[in-house]
Amino acid sequence: MKVCIIGQGYIGLPTAALFCRNHCEVVGVDISEEMINNLNKGIIHIEEPGISEIIKKAVEHEVYTASLTPEKADAFIITVPTPYIAENYSCDLSYVITACESILPYLEKGNTVIIESTIAPMSTDETIKPIFENAGFTIGNDLFLVHCPERVLPGRIIDELIHNDRIIGGVTEECAKKACEVYGQFVEGDLMLTEAKTAELSKCMENTFRDVNIALANELAKICAEIGVNALDVIEMANKHPRVNLHSPGPGVGGHCLAIDPYFIYAKSPETAKIIKLARDTNNSMPEFVCMNVKKIIPRGKIAVLGVSYKGNTGDDRESPAYEIIAELSNDYEIAIHDPHIENSDFVSLDEATKDGDLILILCDHDEFKNLDYDLIVRNMKETIIFDTKNIIKEVPDEIKLYNYGNLYELN
Repeated sequence: MKVCIIGQGYIGLPTAALFCRNHCEVVGVDISEEMINNLNKGIIHIEEPGISEIIKKAVEHEVYTASLTPEKADAFIITVPTPYIAENYSCDLSYVITACESILPYLEKGNTVIIESTIAPMSTDETIKPIFENAGFTIGNDLFLVHCPERVLPGRIIDELIHNDRIIGGVTEECAKKACEVYGQFVEGDLMLTEAKTAELSKCMENTFRDVNIALANELAKICAEIGVNALDVIEMANKHPRVNLHSPGPGVGGHCLAIDPYFIYAKSPETAKIIKLARDTNNSMPEFVCMNVKKIIPRGKIAVLGVSYKGNTGDDRESPAYEIIAELSNDYEIAIHDPHIENSDFVSLDEATKDGDLILILCDHDEFKNLDYDLIVRNMKETIIFDTKNIIKEVPDEIKLYNYGNLYELN
């Protein structure tokens, strides 16, 4: 089987790797010439365990080729981004539409087209399907169109692509069956056949469920800071209940899923989706909450920001709330940023970040930050204070003052 994958990012490249590993020929398409050149040398641009080795081997065996343009194939998979439109929170399908139009000259009867990009409910039927029908194809007869959303955890993408159940949302039943043949090349989880619109809404609701529950924890943290209660103790105690699982509060919600997908549902039904919008507003308010408490801790000085990735132990900083926090604090403080998982010429070492610092602000739960070099911190900093917005540090030496979401009420 030959597979053409449009988009070679955090989903497209791992998916390409697994098809290659399972004896398929893969063409990976993207718009970045530098990325394409590097991929054809076996050099990948994302931090994700296992992928580099697979792609290097696939390039050597000539079963993986990166290209700026599509090629004829048996199956085409679209994995491009879908941001939201700020004016009305609706799903921006422009990248998906462009990707679909780009494969039209290469489509043949019998091909399968799979949209993996997260899209708003009804997008496949109302927007994507007409693109191929207007090109002369009959969906479900000579072209098979499917929405199959990914559901993976950064840092475990290869394992989860293989073992997680997959939702196969066909425009017709025959479309779904054809997509099963494609994913059957490597997926060991259940392949759940359904309609495209059901698959679309299921994906959006998976991330909305998580976003709403994070918002509940963040709201609890704010309440506890106001009334003088340790939020972390509340969460630990409440979670002893066999049917309660409160999340951990944090500096906000990032990533290309949780921070965006709930809006796709809200935009479809804004008068009804009130909880969804309130949760988004709550999570979007957390950077301001962090900045407010930083200003209570120190009125001026140098801040060592640790971590800008939205998720620990990855280099993925898409939609990271850290950047909003940094932008706000830069107006009043000297900022030094350290993130061992992101290559950026403006970022510095932990030693340099903490030198003559007044506060360490932890915005990401990288493993490196869970056991910091406290001797270095005490030696380097003018004021030995840590504000841990990810609640990952359990104990510090007596010389260091630690703030987290358990004791912010001390600042009031």
